[in-house]
Amino acid sequence: MTVRTPAIDMLAKQVRTLMILGRHQQVTARPSLIVTGPAGAGKTTALLQVGRACHLAHTRRQDEAGVAAGGQVPVAYVLVPPAASAKTLALEFARFLGVPVTARMSQAAVVNSVCHTYAQVGVRLVLIDEIHRLNPRTTTGAQSADLIKDLTERVGATFVYAGIDVTGTALFSGVRGAQLAARASLVDCDPFPARDGEHEPFKDLVQALENALDLRYHRAGSLVRLTPYLHERTAGRIGSLARLIKQAAITALINGTERITKTTLDGVRLDHLAEQRYRPRTRTKPGSR
Repeated sequence: MTVRTPAIDMLAKQVRTLMILGRHQQVTARPSLIVTGPAGAGKTTALLQVGRACHLAHTRRQDEAGVAAGGQVPVAYVLVPPAASAKTLALEFARFLGVPVTARMSQAAVVNSVCHTYAQVGVRLVLIDEIHRLNPRTTTGAQSADLIKDLTERVGATFVYAGIDVTGTALFSGVRGAQLAARASLVDCDPFPARDGEHEPFKDLVQALENALDLRYHRAGSLVRLTPYLHERTAGRIGSLARLIKQAAITALINGTERITKTTLDGVRLDHLAEQRYRPRTRTKPGSR
């Protein structure tokens, strides 16, 4: 299950707006979005959820003849490989749609095939994940950044990027960074605060995850009562929270208790980042100093 977080809702609204705006923009690259935030904040989940919603909306709009004919791919998803060169990145775009390429093909030939195929199958939304891997300060990174800029101008689609703390990387530096910053809006996927004014976003997240549990003897509301502990344990990161509850649920199924308690949660070993930040309080014994 996917929890509808504020970041997903905001991203969905902005993507829909930009896709409508981009339909009538033919001269320059369409405006884009960048999803940024720390590791484990749910960026990839938000990206894929919005892509799924776009795909389903497109499918619903098609008539029966269009569905029967098939061949339409409204959303593309590309993962930036480590130390990507312009050609290896172009090959990733080709691989997603199974565009036939050979090792002897030049980069220009691969890009032309990609642009032709993406237009042919009607790609309207391109999702590019792990964008922080690009470093325009290096030769290969600069060429890869130029390739993405070229694709945004040649492919009639809205581009959405996701990466870890993008604003703190080299992506926004120099001439290329200025071009990206001038065209892209930012959507922050920050850790959930325990309280935001009168609202308790993290508590709502815990409630949604607990409602999805299907454990026979789990007491409803027991996780919600542990919200302060869960926030401290995960630093408000949705990735760590989801992993904690999933592993605790699996443990409860294996040992036959089919309920999650604080003891169960304490027994789960989380990711290194969460474990580093979590410092359990120790009770002071009476009479000790």
